Amino acid sequence: MLVLLPPSEGKASSGRGAPLKLESLSLPGLTEAREAVLGELVELCAGDEGKAREVLGLSEGLRGEVGKNTELRTAGARPAGEIYTGVLYDALELSSLDTAAKKRAARQLLVFSGLWGAVGVADRIPSYRCSMGVKLPGLGALGAHWRTPMAAALPEAAGNGLVLDLRSSAYAAAWKPKGEVAGRTASVRVLHAPTRKVVSHFNKATKGRIVRSLLSAGIAPAGPAELVEALRDLGYVVEVAPPKGAGKAWTLDVLVDEIH
Repeated sequence: MLVLLPPSEGKASSGRGAPLKLESLSLPGLTEAREAVLGELVELCAGDEGKAREVLGLSEGLRGEVGKNTELRTAGARPAGEIYTGVLYDALELSSLDTAAKKRAARQLLVFSGLWGAVGVADRIPSYRCSMGVKLPGLGALGAHWRTPMAAALPEAAGNGLVLDLRSSAYAAAWKPKGEVAGRTASVRVLHAPTRKVVSHFNKATKGRIVRSLLSAGIAPAGPAELVEALRDLGYVVEVAPPKGAGKAWTLDVLVDEIH
């Protein structure tokens, strides 16, 4: 099973350990594309601060994020699972998983990123600010920048198993499963049961809880149908929209009344 996660807007501070080593990150086929984004981002942020804030969509109150980006090559690095924070990652709570579940997380979870393309939760990265919606002056829209290298790297990473896609739309644009891989991909929506509407907090927290439940139970469904059964066994209320033809992804709606 491969689980695709969005990053968080907010991030923990960089560590005091060794700095980033691009060649050590998961999906080595993305190294050249990562170097291109990293180089331009550092150069942008080392120049005119006002322009950098405009490009990155940062307010005056977030000007410190620009300075942080200038130090990406030298700042200490921490596991990505510690860098990403926010509702989904609070609910996932990687640090409190048992040893076996942490090993499964390191193998199975990929976090999509405007800067890195995608990284494993055990990959060591510095704290940064660069969303997938950014258009860098030299590279253009990052979603488009990542499509070609992702198209080569992600099917290999997916192997022959289930792809559980929990990304937001901006990050889903960087890689869309096709053909046979799409047929074993399941995207998940979390709906407030009484209204059948997506509510951001419900959505993020429940996705984090789903991943934690699967990791803790040691469950790796072979495909979307098996995922539906597994989630129901774990106590989730799931409605299914089967794919409309071959090579199409499944859509699962998980219904929740409240977050505990």
